[in-house]
Amino acid sequence: MLTHVWIASFALILVIGFTSEVVASDRPAIPEKSIAEKRELLFSDDFEGTEPANVWHKVVPTFVVENGVIKGTQTRDKDAEPADGKPAMKAHAAVHGLEIPTKDSVVEVKIRFEGATMIDVEFDDRKFKGAHYGHICRAQVRLTGVTLIDERDGGMRSDIYEMKKDPTKKAEVAKLLVGRSITYPKKLESGQWYTLVVETVGDEMRVTIDGEPSGYLKSSGIGHATKSKIEIGVAGKDGLFDDLKVWNAEPAKQ
Repeated sequence: MLTHVWIASFALILVIGFTSEVVASDRPAIPEKSIAEKRELLFSDDFEGTEPANVWHKVVPTFVVENGVIKGTQTRDKDAEPADGKPAMKAHAAVHGLEIPTKDSVVEVKIRFEGATMIDVEFDDRKFKGAHYGHICRAQVRLTGVTLIDERDGGMRSDIYEMKKDPTKKAEVAKLLVGRSITYPKKLESGQWYTLVVETVGDEMRVTIDGEPSGYLKSSGIGHATKSKIEIGVAGKDGLFDDLKVWNAEPAKQ
């Protein structure tokens, strides 16, 4: 059962106020070649059924399978006050999850914006207590760019997460977050399918869209030894996914 604390934490991910991103002039060059070499295929889903396969679990509704794709729609788009003994509910992206333990991996999925403001692929480890709710890292895609985030050693690190609640510590938090996230500009179109690939190898994450290098981040939290969960998320209405595949991987030979 999701708690109100968990829901609030995910909402914070979408807020940039405490994020200290690398400025344009300091963005590292994105490796032209893959940093990961695919090994065994761990999972695939073409969403041809009438509902999500049993291996999927609802994290934050709602996702539905229709016309051979899975659609995520953010329904918690406004904060709700406590009522009838229930805790307050914060606005929150729709999230769908898989239990697929990996260290290094390649995640490939087709995505399409149909009103969504953000589509992402996230890695978590619920057993890890050093970061809020076990958040490790994620790659977010918007129509204007790609953002890569180290959450384990960034904004979700337990001490930093608590500090963010204190407005007087904003400057201190910003210093701690330097280098933990980065955004690369990218122009995408609503209504068009794109193939998103997220590679994680060691402490590096690389993103391509339709084969074009589109994002890269090297940060210690990405190297977390066991990324036990892979989740897809959608902010806004609607975001579509199709032909999702997950491979175990190892560092690509240079």
